[in-house]
Amino acid sequence: MSAAGPPQGANSAPRGAAQRRQPQAWGDHNRERAALALFLLAGLCLSSLDATAKFLVRDHSLVMVVWARYAGQMVVVAPFAWHRAGPGFWRTRKLRLQLVRSLMLVLATIGFFGGLRFLPLAEASAITFLAPIFVVAMSWPLLRERPTKARWLASVTGFVGILILLRPGSSIMQPAVALLVMAAAANALYQLLTRKLLDENPYTTLFYSASVGTIIVSLALPFAVDGMALSGTATLPFVLMGFLAGLGHWCLTHAYLRAPASMLTPFTYLQILWATGFGYAIFHQHPDSVSAIGMTIVVASGLSLALWERRRMRLL
Repeated sequence: MSAAGPPQGANSAPRGAAQRRQPQAWGDHNRERAALALFLLAGLCLSSLDATAKFLVRDHSLVMVVWARYAGQMVVVAPFAWHRAGPGFWRTRKLRLQLVRSLMLVLATIGFFGGLRFLPLAEASAITFLAPIFVVAMSWPLLRERPTKARWLASVTGFVGILILLRPGSSIMQPAVALLVMAAAANALYQLLTRKLLDENPYTTLFYSASVGTIIVSLALPFAVDGMALSGTATLPFVLMGFLAGLGHWCLTHAYLRAPASMLTPFTYLQILWATGFGYAIFHQHPDSVSAIGMTIVVASGLSLALWERRRMRLL
């Protein structure tokens, strides 16, 4: 599951008026093109990660699959954080906040991977886009930020799309949906707590996102092993998933460090298309016509809000 937002401190401030009046340099265009390429690659990696997780949770322990995902991310992130932030990359002034935020990401991953065992990939991915709705609902009590009318409108529209997707009598409406709703709520809290870490080193925060999950799931791993030895061939999907997690988050971080989040966020919704493609190609699953309408409404609401936010940032 792609739960990562922009790195803390990256592109968080709007450009000044003098900068807006300047024509964009060729070098800036190159940086934005590179950022977009990295962002699209990150989305493809994370969608491939979700497909691999769905393949694995059918026959293996959920804890084992989640552990492989975090261990792989840790292998990539720790050296990267040490290289960019120095030997003290793990030091933080907000340890409790870092731990709670990282725990939310673990819960989001467990809920999403658990739901994938029972639900099609495309529909499960669409349900997790409830997260922006939860962000709007919780932004006032947690951050004292009053959502704009556009955000409320997009959230209500997206919720209508989810209701269409989960209509009574559909094959999607089953208890496993609760896991995906939990994943979306945890992801929303993860994003909101990220906003409280703007003054922390982004590489430190990235390290905690990987390390806390690795430690927590490692403690549970001895009690949740499959009870069967994995052959060399059987371990390949686990290695692939870990590699995709690490590479995906590495690309995501570098993309957000090269371009504004407002430029990149609309492309997040391409993951619905990739999830649909993977679901059809690997699992022979595809949404019915009514579910497709619900998913389209969810994507349209989120995409319109992202484009509106991008325009608003340009006018600041």
